[in-house]
Amino acid sequence: MADKPAQEKTETATPRKLNKAREEGQVARSMELNSVVIVCFGFVSLYLLGPMMYDSMSGIMRYTLSNAPAIAITPDKVQLIFADRIATFAQIAAPAILLIAVFAFGINVVQTGWMVSFKSLQPKFDKLDVIKGIGRLISKKSLITLIRDVIKTVVIAIVAYQTIDGWMPDLITIGDKTAGQYGQILGKLALMLAIKICVVLFILAMFDFAYQRWDFANNQKMTKQEVREEMKDTDGNPQLKSHIKQVQREMAQRRMMSEIPEADVVVTNPTHYAVALKYDVDTMSAPKVVAKGQRLIAQKIKKIAKEKGIPIVENKPLARSLFKLVDVGAYIPNELFKAVAEVLAYIYRVKSNGGVANA
Repeated sequence: MADKPAQEKTETATPRKLNKAREEGQVARSMELNSVVIVCFGFVSLYLLGPMMYDSMSGIMRYTLSNAPAIAITPDKVQLIFADRIATFAQIAAPAILLIAVFAFGINVVQTGWMVSFKSLQPKFDKLDVIKGIGRLISKKSLITLIRDVIKTVVIAIVAYQTIDGWMPDLITIGDKTAGQYGQILGKLALMLAIKICVVLFILAMFDFAYQRWDFANNQKMTKQEVREEMKDTDGNPQLKSHIKQVQREMAQRRMMSEIPEADVVVTNPTHYAVALKYDVDTMSAPKVVAKGQRLIAQKIKKIAKEKGIPIVENKPLARSLFKLVDVGAYIPNELFKAVAEVLAYIYRVKSNGGVANA
């Protein structure tokens, strides 16, 4: 027997599948956007905190050099000084590192929302397969990544060239400048270049983020059969549900039929509808429908009514209205009071005269 052809994945992923993928750490995320935010805000952090870091480090350097002659050069002393300087440098760099970490965490939350998943950290030995590894290297995704990186490199090169070219008059005369002016020119050039490159990278990263969302949604698509199987898992087998509903209808019908002997009258169409009414002046505010049905059920209601000696009255408009407007177990609405009262009055009148109230 020939294998059935694989179904095309044309259906949008269901919330259940998306939640399952999320639990496994599979979400739409642009690593390019993460890198750009870290780099750009790293520049911002250095720009804001750079002067403070420079002052602190230059102060340490001046202190170390000015006290160098008095420092005993022994292995223990050198090790102690080295450890102290490392700790001091960590304290100086900590604000910038912390700020970058906050931005890195924030961009991940913006992209994926709050998510904690350890399944993505579990080792997957299929990734050690060399054949599959080569396949991933020459896959469509790898080709798109290569094209993206080439475009990014070309665009950055163009922006860098145009920026440096605009500063060429200042750079040509840089030999006539003092060391301070030299540093200012290069600092401004570096800042302008960093800003332009960050803007370009951010724009490209937003395109990559949009592509990653589209690619993720496309990869998560399902076949019609998968959607049907999921509906069976979540909502239950349609055949089983149908059987349960059928059993419930039969039980409700048996309960309804058991109420018919307590009815005071059955109003008929005469063949299509039958509605059994009950009214107790002492306990009820209005007549109540205890059973109703059409066609075969209507015939059953009339059969039970005849067996139990319950009056049957033919009133086509009333029977049709009662069937459509009133549920089993509900009291009749105000607009049907008069018609039902006339029927009940007729029944009581006939019974009081000793007649059979079938009409």
